Amino acid sequence: MARPLCLVPTMGALHEGHLALIRAAREKVGASGTVAVSIFVNPMQFDRKDDLEKYPRPLDRDLAACEAAGADLVFAPDPGQMYAADHSVTISENRLSTTLCGAARPGHFTGVCTVVMKLFLLFRAEFAIFGKKDFQQLAIIRRMVRDLHVPIEIIGHSTVRESDGLAMSSRNVRLTPEQRAAAPSLYRALSAAAGLLKLGERQAGPVLDAAKHYLAQTMTFRIDYVALVDAETLEPVAVIRRPALLALAGFFGDVRLIDHIELHADF
Repeated sequence: MARPLCLVPTMGALHEGHLALIRAAREKVGASGTVAVSIFVNPMQFDRKDDLEKYPRPLDRDLAACEAAGADLVFAPDPGQMYAADHSVTISENRLSTTLCGAARPGHFTGVCTVVMKLFLLFRAEFAIFGKKDFQQLAIIRRMVRDLHVPIEIIGHSTVRESDGLAMSSRNVRLTPEQRAAAPSLYRALSAAAGLLKLGERQAGPVLDAAKHYLAQTMTFRIDYVALVDAETLEPVAVIRRPALLALAGFFGDVRLIDHIELHADF
Protein backbone atom coordinates (compact mmCIF):
# COMPACT_ATOMS: atom_id res chain seq x y z
CA MET A 1 0.00 0.00 0.00
CA ALA A 2 1.29 3.43 -0.94
CA ARG A 3 1.93 5.84 1.90
CA PRO A 4 0.59 7.87 3.57
CA LEU A 5 -2.50 5.81 4.39
CA CYS A 6 -5.75 7.08 5.85
CA LEU A 7 -8.17 4.58 7.38
CA VAL A 8 -11.93 5.16 7.34
CA PRO A 9 -13.54 2.69 9.78
CA THR A 10 -17.25 2.04 9.14
CA MET A 11 -19.93 -0.53 9.84
CA GLY A 12 -21.23 -0.30 6.28
CA ALA A 13 -24.69 0.74 5.10
CA LEU A 14 -22.84 3.74 3.75
CA HIS A 15 -24.51 7.10 3.22
CA GLU A 16 -23.31 10.55 2.22
CA GLY A 17 -21.79 11.09 5.64
CA HIS A 18 -19.47 8.12 5.13
CA LEU A 19 -18.65 9.19 1.60
CA ALA A 20 -17.68 12.62 2.90
CA LEU A 21 -15.18 10.87 5.18
CA ILE A 22 -13.73 8.95 2.25
CA ARG A 23 -13.38 12.11 0.18
CA ALA A 24 -11.76 13.92 3.12
CA ALA A 25 -9.35 11.00 3.52
CA ARG A 26 -8.42 11.27 -0.15
CA GLU A 27 -7.75 14.97 0.25
CA LYS A 28 -5.58 14.24 3.29
CA VAL A 29 -3.30 11.67 1.62
CA GLY A 30 -3.34 13.10 -1.91
CA ALA A 31 -3.49 11.26 -5.20
CA SER A 32 -0.43 9.15 -4.43
CA GLY A 33 -1.54 8.01 -0.95
CA THR A 34 -3.92 5.23 0.03
CA VAL A 35 -7.48 5.45 1.34
CA ALA A 36 -8.61 2.26 3.08
CA VAL A 37 -12.19 1.71 4.20
CA SER A 38 -13.14 -0.98 6.69
CA ILE A 39 -16.68 -2.37 6.69
CA PHE A 40 -17.37 -4.47 9.74
CA VAL A 41 -20.56 -4.76 11.78
CA ASN A 42 -18.82 -5.25 15.10
CA PRO A 43 -20.87 -7.56 17.34
CA MET A 44 -18.98 -6.46 20.45
CA GLN A 45 -20.43 -2.95 20.40
CA PHE A 46 -24.09 -3.95 20.23
CA ASP A 47 -25.93 -4.15 23.52
CA ARG A 48 -29.09 -5.58 21.95
CA LYS A 49 -29.15 -8.77 19.83
CA ASP A 50 -32.10 -7.53 17.78
CA ASP A 51 -30.25 -4.31 16.94
CA LEU A 52 -27.28 -6.32 15.66
CA GLU A 53 -29.48 -8.61 13.61
CA LYS A 54 -31.41 -5.75 12.02
CA TYR A 55 -28.36 -3.63 11.17
CA PRO A 56 -28.35 -3.20 7.35
CA ARG A 57 -25.56 -4.92 5.39
CA PRO A 58 -25.77 -3.88 1.70
CA LEU A 59 -22.18 -4.89 0.94
CA ASP A 60 -22.34 -4.81 -2.87
CA ARG A 61 -23.79 -1.31 -2.84
CA ASP A 62 -21.23 -0.21 -0.27
CA LEU A 63 -18.33 -1.50 -2.35
CA ALA A 64 -19.55 0.44 -5.38
CA ALA A 65 -19.97 3.58 -3.26
CA CYS A 66 -16.45 3.25 -1.86
CA GLU A 67 -14.98 2.98 -5.34
CA ALA A 68 -16.97 5.96 -6.61
CA ALA A 69 -15.87 8.09 -3.62
CA GLY A 70 -12.19 7.37 -4.24
CA ALA A 71 -11.28 4.53 -1.87
CA ASP A 72 -8.34 2.38 -2.92
CA LEU A 73 -9.29 -0.70 -0.93
CA VAL A 74 -12.02 -2.08 1.29
CA PHE A 75 -11.49 -4.45 4.19
CA ALA A 76 -14.71 -6.37 4.95
CA PRO A 77 -13.89 -9.26 7.30
CA ASP A 78 -16.20 -11.80 8.88
CA PRO A 79 -16.56 -11.76 12.68
CA GLY A 80 -14.52 -14.96 12.87
CA GLN A 81 -11.59 -13.21 11.21
CA MET A 82 -11.65 -10.41 13.77
CA TYR A 83 -12.37 -12.44 16.91
CA ALA A 84 -11.07 -15.87 17.81
CA ALA A 85 -13.73 -18.17 19.23
CA ASP A 86 -12.07 -17.97 22.65
CA HIS A 87 -10.95 -14.32 22.51
CA SER A 88 -10.38 -12.93 25.98
CA VAL A 89 -8.54 -9.61 25.57
CA THR A 90 -10.40 -6.31 25.23
CA ILE A 91 -9.60 -2.61 25.59
CA SER A 92 -11.69 -0.50 27.95
CA GLU A 93 -11.85 3.23 28.64
CA ASN A 94 -13.22 4.03 32.08
CA ARG A 95 -13.68 7.78 32.24
CA LEU A 96 -15.12 9.34 29.09
CA SER A 97 -17.28 6.27 28.52
CA THR A 98 -19.24 6.60 31.77
CA THR A 99 -21.59 9.33 30.51
CA LEU A 100 -23.97 9.83 27.56
CA CYS A 101 -24.25 6.65 25.45
CA GLY A 102 -21.76 4.85 27.65
CA ALA A 103 -24.07 5.11 30.64
CA ALA A 104 -26.98 3.69 28.67
CA ARG A 105 -25.05 1.02 26.75
CA PRO A 106 -22.70 -0.91 29.07
CA GLY A 107 -19.79 -2.46 27.20
CA HIS A 108 -20.46 -0.57 23.99
CA PHE A 109 -17.26 1.45 24.01
CA THR A 110 -15.18 -1.55 25.05
CA GLY A 111 -16.34 -3.07 21.79
CA VAL A 112 -15.51 0.12 19.92
CA CYS A 113 -12.03 0.47 21.41
CA THR A 114 -11.20 -3.18 20.88
CA VAL A 115 -12.16 -3.31 17.22
CA VAL A 116 -10.65 0.09 16.39
CA MET A 117 -7.34 -0.91 17.96
CA LYS A 118 -7.39 -4.11 15.92
CA LEU A 119 -7.85 -2.02 12.77
CA PHE A 120 -5.05 0.34 13.78
CA LEU A 121 -2.70 -2.62 14.27
CA LEU A 122 -3.71 -4.25 11.00
CA PHE A 123 -3.32 -1.15 8.84
CA ARG A 124 -0.58 0.83 10.63
CA ALA A 125 -2.14 3.92 9.04
CA GLU A 126 -0.77 7.41 9.50
CA PHE A 127 -4.29 8.82 9.77
CA ALA A 128 -7.81 7.67 10.67
CA ILE A 129 -10.94 9.73 10.17
CA PHE A 130 -14.18 9.55 12.15
CA GLY A 131 -17.41 11.52 11.96
CA LYS A 132 -18.25 13.92 14.77
CA LYS A 133 -21.83 12.69 14.86
CA ASP A 134 -20.57 10.00 17.22
CA PHE A 135 -18.85 12.68 19.31
CA GLN A 136 -18.32 10.49 22.37
CA GLN A 137 -16.82 7.75 20.24
CA LEU A 138 -14.40 10.21 18.67
CA ALA A 139 -13.37 11.57 22.09
CA ILE A 140 -12.78 8.07 23.45
CA ILE A 141 -10.71 6.99 20.45
CA ARG A 142 -8.58 10.12 20.79
CA ARG A 143 -8.08 9.32 24.48
CA MET A 144 -7.14 5.73 23.66
CA VAL A 145 -4.58 6.89 21.10
CA ARG A 146 -3.15 9.40 23.57
CA ASP A 147 -2.97 7.08 26.56
CA LEU A 148 -1.59 4.07 24.65
CA HIS A 149 0.81 6.13 22.50
CA VAL A 150 -0.64 4.81 19.26
CA PRO A 151 1.29 6.39 16.36
CA ILE A 152 -1.69 7.66 14.38
CA GLU A 153 -3.39 11.04 13.86
CA ILE A 154 -7.14 11.06 14.50
CA ILE A 155 -9.18 13.40 12.31
CA GLY A 156 -12.73 14.46 13.21
CA HIS A 157 -15.16 15.35 10.41
CA SER A 158 -18.24 17.52 10.89
CA THR A 159 -21.65 15.86 11.04
CA VAL A 160 -23.30 15.55 7.65
CA ARG A 161 -27.03 16.27 7.66
CA GLU A 162 -30.01 15.78 5.42
CA SER A 163 -31.57 18.92 3.96
CA ASP A 164 -34.10 18.97 6.82
CA GLY A 165 -31.39 18.79 9.49
CA LEU A 166 -31.53 15.12 10.43
CA ALA A 167 -28.04 13.76 11.09
CA MET A 168 -27.23 11.09 8.52
CA SER A 169 -27.15 7.62 10.03
CA SER A 170 -27.28 4.08 8.72
CA ARG A 171 -30.19 3.54 11.11
CA ASN A 172 -32.36 6.17 9.41
CA VAL A 173 -33.46 3.65 6.75
CA ARG A 174 -35.25 1.70 9.48
CA LEU A 175 -37.53 4.62 10.36
CA THR A 176 -41.16 4.44 9.25
CA PRO A 177 -42.37 7.31 7.03
CA GLU A 178 -44.05 8.89 10.06
CA GLN A 179 -40.94 8.55 12.21
CA ARG A 180 -38.74 9.92 9.44
CA ALA A 181 -41.01 12.96 9.15
CA ALA A 182 -40.67 13.58 12.90
CA ALA A 183 -36.93 12.86 13.19
CA PRO A 184 -35.70 16.36 12.16
CA SER A 185 -37.24 17.59 15.42
CA LEU A 186 -34.19 16.24 17.23
CA TYR A 187 -31.85 18.77 15.65
CA ARG A 188 -34.46 21.51 15.90
CA ALA A 189 -34.71 20.83 19.63
CA LEU A 190 -30.95 21.15 20.02
CA SER A 191 -30.84 24.30 17.91
CA ALA A 192 -33.71 25.92 19.82
CA ALA A 193 -32.00 25.21 23.15
CA ALA A 194 -28.65 26.45 21.84
CA GLY A 195 -30.36 29.65 20.79
CA LEU A 196 -30.71 30.59 24.46
CA LEU A 197 -26.97 31.23 24.55
CA LYS A 198 -27.43 34.05 22.06
CA LEU A 199 -29.82 35.59 24.58
CA GLY A 200 -27.18 35.41 27.29
CA GLU A 201 -28.18 32.21 29.05
CA ARG A 202 -25.23 30.24 30.46
CA GLN A 203 -26.93 28.03 33.06
CA ALA A 204 -27.33 24.39 32.07
CA GLY A 205 -30.80 24.01 33.58
CA PRO A 206 -32.75 26.30 31.23
CA VAL A 207 -30.88 24.99 28.17
CA LEU A 208 -31.68 21.39 29.04
CA ASP A 209 -35.28 22.24 29.89
CA ALA A 210 -35.74 23.95 26.52
CA ALA A 211 -34.44 20.91 24.63
CA LYS A 212 -36.61 18.50 26.65
CA HIS A 213 -39.69 20.69 26.21
CA TYR A 214 -39.24 20.68 22.43
CA LEU A 215 -38.63 16.92 22.34
CA ALA A 216 -41.73 16.27 24.43
CA GLN A 217 -43.76 17.59 21.51
CA THR A 218 -42.19 15.07 19.12
CA MET A 219 -44.72 12.27 19.00
CA THR A 220 -43.48 8.67 19.25
CA PHE A 221 -39.96 9.73 20.30
CA ARG A 222 -38.77 8.24 23.60
CA ILE A 223 -35.91 10.13 25.24
CA ASP A 224 -32.92 8.14 26.42
CA TYR A 225 -30.97 11.16 27.62
CA VAL A 226 -30.54 14.88 27.09
CA ALA A 227 -27.26 16.10 28.55
CA LEU A 228 -24.98 19.11 28.65
CA VAL A 229 -21.34 18.12 29.09
CA ASP A 230 -17.85 19.55 28.75
CA ALA A 231 -16.65 19.05 25.18
CA GLU A 232 -13.31 17.63 26.33
CA THR A 233 -14.01 15.69 29.51
CA LEU A 234 -17.66 14.80 28.71
CA GLU A 235 -18.50 15.51 32.33
CA PRO A 236 -21.78 17.34 33.12
CA VAL A 237 -21.52 21.11 33.42
CA ALA A 238 -23.73 23.45 35.41
CA VAL A 239 -22.55 26.66 33.75
CA ILE A 240 -21.25 27.05 30.20
CA ARG A 241 -17.88 28.74 30.49
CA ARG A 242 -15.91 26.75 27.91
CA PRO A 243 -16.75 24.59 24.87
CA ALA A 244 -19.60 22.24 25.74
CA LEU A 245 -21.79 19.65 24.08
CA LEU A 246 -25.57 19.52 24.15
CA ALA A 247 -26.33 15.91 23.30
CA LEU A 248 -29.35 13.66 23.09
CA ALA A 249 -30.29 10.09 22.35
CA GLY A 250 -33.58 8.32 22.10
CA PHE A 251 -35.82 5.94 20.26
CA PHE A 252 -38.34 5.95 17.49
CA GLY A 253 -39.77 2.50 18.09
CA ASP A 254 -36.67 0.31 18.39
CA VAL A 255 -34.47 2.61 16.30
CA ARG A 256 -31.99 4.49 18.46
CA LEU A 257 -30.80 7.88 17.17
CA ILE A 258 -28.24 10.29 18.57
CA ASP A 259 -27.38 13.90 17.82
CA HIS A 260 -25.57 16.83 19.38
CA ILE A 261 -24.65 20.46 18.93
CA GLU A 262 -21.42 22.08 20.06
CA LEU A 263 -21.79 25.14 22.30
CA HIS A 264 -19.40 27.95 23.13
CA ALA A 265 -19.65 30.61 25.79
CA ASP A 266 -19.41 33.27 23.08
CA PHE A 267 -22.15 31.59 21.00
